[in-house]
Amino acid sequence: MAVLAESGSNPDVDLLYDINGLAKAAPHWFDRVMEFVGEYGLLLAMVLLVLWCWWGVRRRGGEEAAPSVAALVWAPLAAGLAVLVNVPIRGFVERPRPFRDHQGLDVLVSGKDDFSFVSDHATLTMALGVGLFVANRRFGLVGIGLALLEGFCRVYMGVHYPTDVVGGFALGTAVVLLLSPLATALLTPLMRAVERSPRVGWLVRRRTAPDVPVLPGARRSAETGERDLAA
Repeated sequence: MAVLAESGSNPDVDLLYDINGLAKAAPHWFDRVMEFVGEYGLLLAMVLLVLWCWWGVRRRGGEEAAPSVAALVWAPLAAGLAVLVNVPIRGFVERPRPFRDHQGLDVLVSGKDDFSFVSDHATLTMALGVGLFVANRRFGLVGIGLALLEGFCRVYMGVHYPTDVVGGFALGTAVVLLLSPLATALLTPLMRAVERSPRVGWLVRRRTAPDVPVLPGARRSAETGERDLAA
């Protein structure tokens, strides 16, 4: 990675300059929007997307509610685990941020003094997106799309190489998919136990109002009234 960073004639660096060059040509206000979106906005959008999916799953209920909620719980857990896995990777690779080795970049965010490979933001968002896809394909496709946009924003902001982003995508995807069978086996029984709980069962399935029994006399009266109206 360090060799690639030192060379200005490789596709990684060329693509970095091409994408970051868009920031130079864009209005100042647009760069500020991209800064917020790339640093905070898309992460917040991913969290809201997970909550939206959870709300729909619990409202729909059914036998698949507990496995679906288990998959949704696994998504943020996998994202956090992937970021932890990234800590030793960063320390081993020790790739400097692109603006330290290349002149002329328009860096939209200051204070990035840690190593560049792999991107935490790309890792987090792709892990959430793939985790969502495991639980619900429609929401998952939206989440993966947001993760791809996050990767573009990180390069646009001048804080990551394209390969930093690709590495984050690969890491987040690998953690979710490789550990998903084990996570599902552990979390699904837990969610079924939560579902049976009278206090916190609403976290898995929406509580429905109990059926109100109708007295025989009242039913006959209602039927009589219906016949009178029909007459």
